[in-house]
Amino acid sequence: MNGLSAVIFVPDDCAKTGYPQPTMLSPILGVPLLTWLSHALVEGGFGRFFLVGNEPYLSQARACMPSWIEIMTSADSDPADQLHVFLSTADEAEEEVTIVAGPVLYLPMLKRADGMRESAACLVQREDLMDALDNEQPFSQFLHENGNALRDCEGFFSVESPAAFPEMLRLLRRDQVLRLSREGVEILDPDSCYIEPTVRFEKGARLMPGTILRGRSLIRAGACIGPWSLVEDSEIGEGSVVNASQVYGSQIAAEALVGPYAHIRRGTELGRGAHIGSFVETKNAKIGENTWASHLSYLGDAEIGSDCNIGCGTSTANYDRVDKHKTIIGDHAFIGCQTVLVAPVTVGDGAYIGAGSTITEDVPENALGIARNRQSNKKDWSSKHKQGL
Repeated sequence: MNGLSAVIFVPDDCAKTGYPQPTMLSPILGVPLLTWLSHALVEGGFGRFFLVGNEPYLSQARACMPSWIEIMTSADSDPADQLHVFLSTADEAEEEVTIVAGPVLYLPMLKRADGMRESAACLVQREDLMDALDNEQPFSQFLHENGNALRDCEGFFSVESPAAFPEMLRLLRRDQVLRLSREGVEILDPDSCYIEPTVRFEKGARLMPGTILRGRSLIRAGACIGPWSLVEDSEIGEGSVVNASQVYGSQIAAEALVGPYAHIRRGTELGRGAHIGSFVETKNAKIGENTWASHLSYLGDAEIGSDCNIGCGTSTANYDRVDKHKTIIGDHAFIGCQTVLVAPVTVGDGAYIGAGSTITEDVPENALGIARNRQSNKKDWSSKHKQGL
């Protein structure tokens, strides 16, 4: 397979298959077939795509393609002129173009040496296709006469309809596991892990049982995800751990520890060595290096410095039913247990907050903030109020 350009058709085969979506756009393992196909082709060296389909399917198909690649789209009614432009702007050394005329999965790790089953993909000579377009030759006729069908021995597998997805699941998962293993990703239990094709890895990443990785996530070297964790649209830094937790739309720096049972919501940034522990929820929060919030806290719309300790039960009261407000905590601050920080409020560098306080005013740096009633003890109270046994 020498070509670095592909022409992909998204046929409307709903009437044929009886399914509400074209097969190319139907989900397999939770993601459209076209997403699996396009990302596999990109991994195989393809960088230019020409996408053909009818609206509204064309816009859906475009969303399945990697965002960083060069792509042209055209309505199925008359793609000839645009396709000619696409072909003419290819690298001169590119002699062949891959045509995908129907639902196909590209599983390069499962190339069968003895496989001879043809797929709906083929190779054509670029110059020959341009000449056919100039001569207004019917596209289907050109493919029939000039297309060199790609077979399962080359990693291309046809998918007749969504009814074939259960059979293809096993092949798809096996191809993915083999590819990731070759890239240096350790997967302890492939059968219990779910990994979308948009997720990227560095060598040395480790996936524990029950791992779910979705969207445009990046798992860096030495990071460990799981067991029983979900990461979506997030970056997990080198050597960090996400244990039995959920992370959405966030940036986790190196050597950070998340979990168990933490909920990292969108907009969170964890600094190097930060620790977000059991039953801690963060949202739109920037948390500095080596800051620990070990358990039972809510940190929303907050900016927290480095080397801080956030005590058990701390909560940033960020919402007044009209607007969200920000809490700022400086470096080396110590927030005592069961503290409520009523935003907007600032706690200075090195400041302490006494346990059980409700802080409504700024606390200067290196000060001790306490906001609670003085304790009073009623002598012999219990002996006078005991119930008879």
